Amino acid sequence: MFKDRKEAGQLLAEQIIQYRDKDAVVYALPRGGVVLGFEIAQALHAPLDLIIARKIGHPDNPEYAVCAVIEEGEPFCNEEERATLDPVWLEKEIEKEREEAKRRREKYLKGRKHRSARNKIAIVVDDGVATGLTLRSALRSLRQEQPKELIVAVPVAPHDLVEILHTEADKVVVLKDEKNYLGAVGAYYQNFPQVSDGEVIELLRCGGGEI
Repeated sequence: MFKDRKEAGQLLAEQIIQYRDKDAVVYALPRGGVVLGFEIAQALHAPLDLIIARKIGHPDNPEYAVCAVIEEGEPFCNEEERATLDPVWLEKEIEKEREEAKRRREKYLKGRKHRSARNKIAIVVDDGVATGLTLRSALRSLRQEQPKELIVAVPVAPHDLVEILHTEADKVVVLKDEKNYLGAVGAYYQNFPQVSDGEVIELLRCGGGEI
């Protein structure tokens, strides 16, 4: 188990330390991923930015993701689940979560523009992965920006998802590739408190670098 998100971020940074001073940008998924992203950005001397992906939960089980959206672009969905959903309901949810992603960017970054991944080493960070829809949505968005290299760095993920990520990123760093995944990211941490908006804002202020 990881002591906390800070330790997990430090352990991930050790695994990709070869990217220090190599024109990398760290893209964290808020909120939990920002704590790890900050540690990685500091270790690599890289700026910290956000990639904001929002989960759309099933109407009968909101915790179960059926789609994910970012601020712009097409949603990324579990197509089998999508086929069972009311398309009018889904379109409203997509628009609602897209607006929430935009609102969060403004709240967290105070108008600071997204840092382009073009010709950069783009490192996508979260505190763990369950279904992977939000992470994969973020990867697809950044891939369109044509980075020099696209890297995933997460502490824990289910084994079948790790295999999928290897087809969608250039490099995948996972500290715990779990064949018997426990189902909840927090189960792999001794201390897993909710990350506040204020903490996210402060970490970004300290780790954002020059735009």
